[in-house]
Amino acid sequence: MATAILLVGGYGTRLMPLTKNTPKPMLTVAGIPVTEHQLNMAKAAGITQIVLATSYLSELFTPYFGDGSKWGMQIQYAVEKTPLGTGGAIRNAAKLINSSESIVILNGDVLSSHNLSEQIRQHEANNADVTLHLTQVEDARAYGCVPTDSDGRVTDFLEKMDNPVTNQINAGCYVFNPRVLSSIPIDAVVSVERETFPLLVKNGAAVYGYVENAYWVDIGTPQALMKASVEIVKRHGDFLIAANSVVDPSAQLTGGSSVAPGCQVASGARIQSSIIESNCFIGANAQIINSFVSRGTKVEEGAKIESSFVANQEIVPIP
Repeated sequence: MATAILLVGGYGTRLMPLTKNTPKPMLTVAGIPVTEHQLNMAKAAGITQIVLATSYLSELFTPYFGDGSKWGMQIQYAVEKTPLGTGGAIRNAAKLINSSESIVILNGDVLSSHNLSEQIRQHEANNADVTLHLTQVEDARAYGCVPTDSDGRVTDFLEKMDNPVTNQINAGCYVFNPRVLSSIPIDAVVSVERETFPLLVKNGAAVYGYVENAYWVDIGTPQALMKASVEIVKRHGDFLIAANSVVDPSAQLTGGSSVAPGCQVASGARIQSSIIESNCFIGANAQIINSFVSRGTKVEEGAKIESSFVANQEIVPIP
């Protein structure tokens, strides 16, 4: 059975101010942290052992996820003293894995609904060194592109260009054969995307692409994260309220808004296309539009907030 490494160590600079006090993988999307979405995806693919590769604000993961038993998983933590890049993080986390089975690498910036089980199956059927999830986009100029041959083998990793040779891009989920880990230096800053993968292809390694155009989003900016949350909520209805949150019947929730656990929303409040994190209080007749309300925040009665990040001590426009 495959094991997994989840890369959750980045600073989340592009997500400021949302990541001022919270690591980006712990930000709430559709009522739960980003990381919980990824654990659920891994669990659905039969993965029960996972290592969280942490660095920035690493101490905030353990209180929430613990040993993973709540999800029927075994979670371990590999803490980087200083960020090691994607490759260095994978190599560091792999020290906690004692298995000859496939290792799935999940990226803390990405939410995807692709068929991970099929990606693993194809990887093992090909006896591949690495199999990358590739997705096709209308305009690949904003991305590096990843061409493949007729057998699905990756032939190159190309940087951004005005005339991309393919519309296939790296979607950030990889399946590794453990034998390739030795190609990544220990305790060094390494990018698998810019260094490890191109070198493997150059040396003739079996690097394959698994192409599937399922729902996929890079949540690296506030706008992208907010949009992802709204899209996920709207798959099920116009709003989402956690089971143990209390929302007054006269309050209005619309536009894919989500209210995480432990919240209270008072009478007449209006919440539109917004994320309310856990343990918040939204006062009577408050209006919150296209905004992100950080966990534990109290929004005063009658407040009017739009396109902003809200914490107890500050309201900051989302750029």
